Amino acid sequence: MSLSKREEWDTMGFNPHNCPIRSVLDHVGAKWTVLILFELQQGPQRFNALGRALPDISKRMLTQSLRSLERDGLVKREVFDTKPPSVSYSLTDMGVSLMQPLVGLVNWAEDQMTAVKDAREVYDAINV
Repeated sequence: MSLSKREEWDTMGFNPHNCPIRSVLDHVGAKWTVLILFELQQGPQRFNALGRALPDISKRMLTQSLRSLERDGLVKREVFDTKPPSVSYSLTDMGVSLMQPLVGLVNWAEDQMTAVKDAREVYDAINV
């Protein structure tokens, strides 16, 4: 009999306070992270181009998100020696590998959007 993923983790000494899965999903599941990754899937982008593509993100949040993505190894930051210096962001190989499951999740959300909306309306009608 095959162990569930959780049972497998428990046998390996799972620690919920130091869980890499939680750490990765917490970041990757963030609203801006997904949108930034989808923009970078189109190819390298400069900071201001990303800001224009995501007009409701603040410059501060875009900067923080890009730094976090770079820290996680999903995004590469390249600085060009120009006056003033220009910066380009692109997906790393690991970032590209994330896109397939991420696209699957986005497709699922798109397919289930009406069902989720309906479920929320039923819930709200009963619980509000």
